Amino acid sequence: MNKTLKQSVLDIASREMGPFYFYDRSVIRENCRSFSSIPYENKLITFASMANASRPFLRTVLEEGFSIFVNSHGHLDIALELGFPGKDIVFTSSGMDEESMTRVAKMGAILNLDSLGQVKVWRSLFPGKPVGIRCNIGDRVEAKKTRGGYFLGRSSRLGLNLEEIEALDDKSSINGLHLYLGTDIIDLEYFQVCYSIVADLASMFPNLEYLDFGGGFGVTTEAGQQFDMDAYGAAVTRIMEEVSKNHGRSIRLILEPGRIIGGESAWFVTRVTDVKQRPEMQFVGVNASTAQFTRPLMYPDDAYHPVTLLSDDRGGSKLLSSIYGCSTYSRDFFSKDLELPPMQKGDLIAFGHAGSYCSSSYTTFLGFAPAVEHYQ
Repeated sequence: MNKTLKQSVLDIASREMGPFYFYDRSVIRENCRSFSSIPYENKLITFASMANASRPFLRTVLEEGFSIFVNSHGHLDIALELGFPGKDIVFTSSGMDEESMTRVAKMGAILNLDSLGQVKVWRSLFPGKPVGIRCNIGDRVEAKKTRGGYFLGRSSRLGLNLEEIEALDDKSSINGLHLYLGTDIIDLEYFQVCYSIVADLASMFPNLEYLDFGGGFGVTTEAGQQFDMDAYGAAVTRIMEEVSKNHGRSIRLILEPGRIIGGESAWFVTRVTDVKQRPEMQFVGVNASTAQFTRPLMYPDDAYHPVTLLSDDRGGSKLLSSIYGCSTYSRDFFSKDLELPPMQKGDLIAFGHAGSYCSSSYTTFLGFAPAVEHYQ
């Protein structure tokens, strides 16, 4: 956090006592532009709304020329309200009923179905109308377990496996193939291997219009490793150019970046309300709960949110410390076993990497109100 941003945060904290999110829009815009600069021209970049569905955030990605990927009618409603063009909205879900399919079909959005049964229902509703399918290529690749578990393979509920894809009749009515690999993936080779498998499957579908390679792009790790956007752009361009060559026409590339767009754009700012000094641990209580900032609650062992102390450095030896929330819930911890100086009531603590899957996954579980969001 640079000096200008820090001063803005301090100004807000001087006026508001409660916890809040603070976003740097310039980071969101920069990350959008890194995807827009992928050399392959026939592409549609759609922001994955599950990462952050707040209206100011979505307006920012819309201003950058992005479309949007949604998996629910709630997010679809927000997207339409903000002016995302319906024909470029990607809707991919599971277990869709006839009413959901009909709504998406009528608005002309891009739809990917999740099973043979779903395709059968679609064809009964809209005979001859093309649709995309979600592919589970776990039979052809050693699936990597990501933070959300396995998204490929026999144990995954998502998509049609290769046997089902091959058994699909009337492949001429399938106009797109969709893939989702997981979350927070840094390994470029894994993307390339999986994309190449989907590119091979593309030859089965004579009327193919697009390949949707989904998201899963990782943010900076605790060790400082970053996703190589330039190398990724070159690799996916090579794959798409080959697919287009094989089909004799330009096939559209669709991507669904989520956490990588805004993950590092925001901080969750809290105020110290209590400090308990124990013989081997400093317990630091703050005026917020992980119900308002949920990634540490959902992923207690590996949610990485770098801690920034915004109050003046008073010096003193660092102490082994844990930061906990203001509920009695035993798992309400923001961070454990980190080195902090002696803390005092009123100190400000900011948790980084707070722009994705944080405010959007707020829960009423413990009864706290959503934290206010500020954008700069």
